[in-house]
Amino acid sequence: MLGFPTHPVDSYRFFVGNGINKLFERVLPEGYKTKHKILEMRQLFIQHYSLHNTEKSYPYPGIPELLGKLHKTGILLAVASNKYHEGTRKLINHYFTGIPFVKVLGQREGIVIKPDPYIIHEICAAAQVSKEETLYAGDSGVDMQTALNAGVSVCGVTWGFRPRAELESFHPDYIVDNADEIRNIVLL
Repeated sequence: MLGFPTHPVDSYRFFVGNGINKLFERVLPEGYKTKHKILEMRQLFIQHYSLHNTEKSYPYPGIPELLGKLHKTGILLAVASNKYHEGTRKLINHYFTGIPFVKVLGQREGIVIKPDPYIIHEICAAAQVSKEETLYAGDSGVDMQTALNAGVSVCGVTWGFRPRAELESFHPDYIVDNADEIRNIVLL
């Protein structure tokens, strides 16, 4: 839309993870990484993504079943994302209609993004649970660092956007290769 070069789809797994403004900064060519250009891209992106975000997004295998099982056992569930807030809520409402999440939070104006622990503290307060009762699962170094910063247990998942080695470098409490392994950790 703005005439910039494109990137291979697989490259985006290393562009995402720190919020959409950082995504645009990473994909823009040198000399165009200005605040003005990032905000212009953000505006166009949100208009497009708001209409099309469920077209190529889908839950990872086993996640809907995992969330359903955890909910039925009384486990409180929440979402903490660096995806912009409205986009996060739309995806969750589309794919997980039967799950009453305590909170679904994305990137919001004026709120620091992960790896700052603010979003985790906000969720723990809303759920009225302690850090010791919290397990944070994520697929990136940003997620691992967020959990470490928040002082909660962390589980790296290998089916997401980043390689296992990135997760391992943060020494998480757990690393899992499928959704059932999370259930086993939570329901010990």
